[in-house]
Amino acid sequence: MWTMDIKDIFDPAGEVPPAIPAATLVIFRNCPEGGPPQLLMVQRSKEMRFAGGAAVFPGGRVDDADRELATVHGATDDEHLEELAARIAAVRETLEETGLAVGLHQRPSLEDALRARALLLDSGVLAPVLDEMGWSLDLEGLVPFARWRPKHREVRVFDTRFYLANLGTGAVDLLVDATENTRLFWASASEALRLADEGEIKVIFPTRRNLERLALFSHFDEALAHVEQFPSRMISPYMEVRDGVPWLLIPDDAGYPVQGEILESAARG
Repeated sequence: MWTMDIKDIFDPAGEVPPAIPAATLVIFRNCPEGGPPQLLMVQRSKEMRFAGGAAVFPGGRVDDADRELATVHGATDDEHLEELAARIAAVRETLEETGLAVGLHQRPSLEDALRARALLLDSGVLAPVLDEMGWSLDLEGLVPFARWRPKHREVRVFDTRFYLANLGTGAVDLLVDATENTRLFWASASEALRLADEGEIKVIFPTRRNLERLALFSHFDEALAHVEQFPSRMISPYMEVRDGVPWLLIPDDAGYPVQGEILESAARG
């Protein structure tokens, strides 16, 4: 979680704590009314230990079955395996949480996506679902955007890879996973920030910084061009005292228009 005080922040030069590999997917769709693209967000249950009650992008932790499937898809070394496994986890978690099937060579119908989600919820493993549905993964269709790994003392720290995917004008009928999430919604990055500022939703520090970056793009092609200029890299926030006030900051050369905020406001989400 990001509810922390100063003593919970490691010095930037300190040792990086162990982290749980995770992945999240930023899904673009064309706005039905025109204007900036909309992004899919899920509002997590307040009972969840990590980011409880917050609005986030769909995703979750990488599991061993994701790594097994990554091996089948030609992982060449440990880092490549972790990269492919993260993309597979992003696809799996999105299908499980939202009923949206992305990262595939096929364009499934709503009926097929619902069937696949039911199979996934039953087994918890993506590989047999792909076999049953006759689907194949298009992992190259997921664009690496960023990688966040906090350096703070928490029971669970996540090493999260963020990916971009473009739904275009595809089907958008969705279901909520009531065990983890309370609702799903589409909003432009600017709209999500407005909702957060007005207290309608809660966003944690990484989500806010990524929304500010995503708000730079008027369409998906602009996001792709931006990633060419600022390739995905590890982001580890750090604390710095300015005029006696602690700030939570990120590097100023990673493509983010806002580099931080006062620690107290970041802790509140």
